Amino acid sequence: MPRIEALKPEYVPADSKPTLDVFTKNIGFTPNMMATFATSPIAFNAWAAFFGIMTKALDVKTRDSIGLAVSEVNGCNYCLTVHSYTAKHMAKLPDDEIILARKGNATDPKRGAAVQFARKVIETRGKISDADFAAVRDAGYSDANIIEIVGLVAMYSLTNFINNMADPETDFPPVTPAGSI
Repeated sequence: MPRIEALKPEYVPADSKPTLDVFTKNIGFTPNMMATFATSPIAFNAWAAFFGIMTKALDVKTRDSIGLAVSEVNGCNYCLTVHSYTAKHMAKLPDDEIILARKGNATDPKRGAAVQFARKVIETRGKISDADFAAVRDAGYSDANIIEIVGLVAMYSLTNFINNMADPETDFPPVTPAGSI
């Protein structure tokens, strides 16, 4: 049972409504996570601005793979359903790549380096080793790209934490529990 209920459209704060309407139009429905997050116009609009700008970082397959890895580490089942759905339908990742991303890897070596690095960043709270830093750089990522990876980790962690705390009802197709993959 959700700790914070997803808002019905008539109860969405006026300052959250334009942002929520854009997501609803783009997705085709209003995800419970967003209807919950919209409770705070300040937090929701700040996240949405961050999300919007971070869609320009890296490529969609790498972004979704990072989202999967971070959500797995943070134990956010809601986000795992969202990222599994978007990875499959928007990034066009096959099921085996989605599972690899959840485990912190990818068949593409460059994307794999980014996902492994992102996983290390979340697991170590950013206190990565010199070897981890060298590996992502050696894979072809610039310093700017590396900072973008950390930005994605932070952005996905925010939604993970909100969803783990609020426990919204899942409205995306379920995924296999982590222990089973």
